[in-house]
Amino acid sequence: MASQTARTMQALRMQRGASQENLETVPIPVVGPLDVLVKVKAAGLAPGVLSLGRAGLLQMLPATLGHEIAGVVEAVGAEVKTVQLGSRVRIHSNVSCRCCEFCLTDRDQMCSEAGLMGFQGFTKKKGTLFERYRDGGLAEFIRAPFWLVDELPENVSFEVGAKLHEVATALCTLKKANLKLGSTIIVTAATGAVGTCLLKLAEFFGISRIIIIGRSTERLEAVKKLTSVKVDIVALDTLSQNWRGERGLAREIARVVPEGANAFIDLTPEGTELWQALSGLGTNGTLVHLGANSSVLPLPMVAIMTNCWTIVGTRNHSRNDALTVISWLRTGRLNMNDLITHKWAFAEVETAIQKIRDRSFPIWMCVITF
Repeated sequence: MASQTARTMQALRMQRGASQENLETVPIPVVGPLDVLVKVKAAGLAPGVLSLGRAGLLQMLPATLGHEIAGVVEAVGAEVKTVQLGSRVRIHSNVSCRCCEFCLTDRDQMCSEAGLMGFQGFTKKKGTLFERYRDGGLAEFIRAPFWLVDELPENVSFEVGAKLHEVATALCTLKKANLKLGSTIIVTAATGAVGTCLLKLAEFFGISRIIIIGRSTERLEAVKKLTSVKVDIVALDTLSQNWRGERGLAREIARVVPEGANAFIDLTPEGTELWQALSGLGTNGTLVHLGANSSVLPLPMVAIMTNCWTIVGTRNHSRNDALTVISWLRTGRLNMNDLITHKWAFAEVETAIQKIRDRSFPIWMCVITF
């Protein structure tokens, strides 16, 4: 628990050179004139930041982890006029310069100085806002600049307020796919957080059919229920044992969608095997990659040329994407409650991390509560 007399708190931290994250006692952040101090009520626990940290790939360490944050305003800086004490809020964790071409055209995630609080910096510049606000929300308190604080509607829980970050990212991803009414899409690694969000949002884009690809029939059947759109399943556990060498996935996708899909949403975090399914992307289709896969795409340029494909990379989402999701939640057009499958108290965060890493049971969204 935070000590108000000693002004310390517990936080999940990653140190430079450390092999894993650890709970530490650290000072409660000092509030500057443009800052807001939020008492965290819920924070998302995402596997990506844990993997990056343990691989030594996080920048600007040491830092507190956790980029999905909601809570109650505890204090505001002297110059803050738009955020009130006691307000229920979520934090838009993308810190950017606020004045470049990207920031001024609702593409703040592309800013050359951008970084996700509690996750990753996308710049090596010194003296950026991200350097000051790099600490995330897996802590009892978090400091953020007032302009990144969004008020939560009363009908939106803190848990949903934290995890709507994933839905906004899915929204941004679908926007990149250049979809027309009645489109068919293929989604790889569809049973994770963003994959489940894509299914939730499919009807918002007039999608008529989704082919989802994953390892387990059981897990794919479970996520299929998240949408009213027609869903076909391609599970790796139903293919022949040597499907990789025999290109069994490519043949199965060609059978399921012989006319070709309009878009291929790739959430694959590693390896090249699921890219066999690109055989199902139709002429003039769009490949959108969000999986942060470091493997080399085994695809000749002539295939891209012949099929007139567009390849798009995307990360995170814009501020307006998040505000759109908040609006949908406020009006009841979107309900996220069934996406949050697991909750742990902050005192159990190390247990939660182990459960996420061993993948022994399906987790769509995991939230740490305070």
